[in-house]
Amino acid sequence: MSRANVWAYRISGGRIGARFRRGAPVLLLTTVGRKSGAPRTAPLLYLRDGANVVVVASKGGMSRHPLWYRNVEANPEVEVEIGAERWKMVARRASPDEHAALWPRLVAMYPDFDGYQARTTRTIPVVILSPSRP
Repeated sequence: MSRANVWAYRISGGRIGARFRRGAPVLLLTTVGRKSGAPRTAPLLYLRDGANVVVVASKGGMSRHPLWYRNVEANPEVEVEIGAERWKMVARRASPDEHAALWPRLVAMYPDFDGYQARTTRTIPVVILSPSRP
């Protein structure tokens, strides 16, 4: 998705761009660039898990992690936009047990994730976004 998609999502309060193929929900994740220090926004598919939000660093099954994930590794403080709402959150990679529990739910939401995993030798990270503590 492009900057235009991010702009349309924001200007419409998430009415435009809120769904991807197969009806998968889309959020905007804003990270801090690990080199630039500038805000970087990526549209991502997501799954709610209680108070947490779960995203996948798939990059379509490419051999390297997406840049947003590398930014999160450097600075886990992020901002999440779902529709017109925004939250400060903290990102962390799911543990192996969490990954095993969440992966089937993620694939049920968006079956292409299984194909992406089959396409790469890296384990595609599942990232848990938790509300920041005040």
